[in-house]
Amino acid sequence: MVDLRRKILAELLGTALLLAVVIGSGIMAERLAGGNVAIALIANTLATVGGLYVLIEVFGPLSGAHFNPAVSVAMTLRGELPAFELPPYIVAQLLGAVLGAWLAHAMFDLPILQFSTKIRAGTGQWIAEAVATAGLLLIILRAPAGRASAMVAGYIGAAYWFTASTSFANPAAAFGRMFSNTFAGIAPANVPAFMLAEMAGALIGLAIHGALEPSRVRAGHPNLIESSGEHEEAR
Repeated sequence: MVDLRRKILAELLGTALLLAVVIGSGIMAERLAGGNVAIALIANTLATVGGLYVLIEVFGPLSGAHFNPAVSVAMTLRGELPAFELPPYIVAQLLGAVLGAWLAHAMFDLPILQFSTKIRAGTGQWIAEAVATAGLLLIILRAPAGRASAMVAGYIGAAYWFTASTSFANPAAAFGRMFSNTFAGIAPANVPAFMLAEMAGALIGLAIHGALEPSRVRAGHPNLIESSGEHEEAR
């Protein structure tokens, strides 16, 4: 049994490293791509896919490797994360996201403290974030045992390209990226709408999972219905 202190540390470190990967690879990609945004996004995508897979594998056994308040809220609603653990999980994720942005800046000799000026707004962006987050939750809940890490990383990599928002799918990521005026940044004024869309997407993902999940009558308790599916959390 992993104690709460170790879980919170795992969430903080994992989220920080995830943001360092996303922002750091964006900085490197922009510097090397010579102004070609498509090439920069490809590099950013590949780094994120690889980094996310490794981080889920490393920290999954400790905390579930949520790195994402939307995932933590969903797991609490499902009864898989105790309600008293949800606030410290979210605080650790948000703090980790900021620390990850600062770490990326430090590695590339940029000013540590900065705010993004990159506008990401509009109905299409918000729909994209809801779709990205709904898909993420659906994959977490329905991935076969032992395959969640690869499936989550692969989905996020694909969603970088099929969504108009490049798939943040994570309120902590949106929060952390507003502290970075780089390729991966988002203007602070746009963050609340992103967060709301992501939380809505998480609820949609939960609802779709529930609709897909068959129900059965528990043996010996004909009035008690339970879900028959099994899933592995995105670790």
